[in-house]
Amino acid sequence: MDTVKVKRESKNKIRVDFERAPLGQRLKAKFLNTFFLKKVIFLIFKLVLLVGVSYVILYPYITKIFGSFMTASDFKDVTVILLSKNPTLEQYKYIIIENHYFKAFLNTFLVSLSISLIQTVICALIAYGLAKFKFRGNNIVFFLVVFTMMVPQESLRFSMKMFFQLFETSNPIGAMLGAFGAMETGFTNTLIPLYILAFTGLGFKNGLYIFLLRQFFRGVPDELEESAYVDGSSTFRTFFTIIIPLAIPMLITVFIFSFAWEWTDNFYTSIFFEVGFFDDKNTTLRFMSSITGVPESLKASTRNLEAYASAITGTATILIALPLILAYLFVQNYIVQGIERSGIVG
Repeated sequence: MDTVKVKRESKNKIRVDFERAPLGQRLKAKFLNTFFLKKVIFLIFKLVLLVGVSYVILYPYITKIFGSFMTASDFKDVTVILLSKNPTLEQYKYIIIENHYFKAFLNTFLVSLSISLIQTVICALIAYGLAKFKFRGNNIVFFLVVFTMMVPQESLRFSMKMFFQLFETSNPIGAMLGAFGAMETGFTNTLIPLYILAFTGLGFKNGLYIFLLRQFFRGVPDELEESAYVDGSSTFRTFFTIIIPLAIPMLITVFIFSFAWEWTDNFYTSIFFEVGFFDDKNTTLRFMSSITGVPESLKASTRNLEAYASAITGTATILIALPLILAYLFVQNYIVQGIERSGIVG
């Protein structure tokens, strides 16, 4: 006890002596020492590292943004590096008009919204069953769910295409369905495969959504459900009236992930839609992935000028990503909150 008192009095004495010392001595003692120099060097190192990493990450995006305002002549001029001599919006204009941006925007929004809602509900039901119900094979099913997250999506391309080709009238299953008025070409060039994958929980990213929701549901106390069962509530009623309200932040997170995937998808559309399907000007079904081509009026300018064609594709990418960026500004708190409550780090 006396030792603590002596140390405290010594510190107070040192502080008083320091405050009474001349300003020059105080500055010298505070800044001209090894500890302060080490701290300054470490801060400079962190700043340089942060600037360098930020430059490497952001530079490709900066070049795309500035390149979207360039003309074909800018790419021929060797003196133009980043800033255009004659900035223009012609790339945006031609993509919006000739590539039918707003039609693609509306179609993609409706399809992404409906599929994301379906996937969120289906994945929540599957995850709740895996988290709260103990049955034989539970761990095996969950292992298969996790395994789907490890499979490269390109390895599923051929198998998915072959499966849905079974419904064409040239195959026995498709011929049987054709007798009931099914389409002769099966599910080709339709949205049916996308909705089948959503309703069955077999979409490529559904394994991730189920994993996140299962981790969250495992953190919900069992006493809440037991109290509801004692009061006579059924399993589905308990799920929708008690569990779902608790899981709103996590459900919003999963919905956003699903919506973003569907919004930028060109994996499924390249499988279920024939090559050149979106090139038809009369087609009413367009997605964001179909606007990345070079507009007809600019093709003459892009001949033998790959940099300009790449800039046009980059401009289309900006128009595709812009709605997601704006949406993220409003829902970022839900994403952070959902990840924190998922228990994924526990």
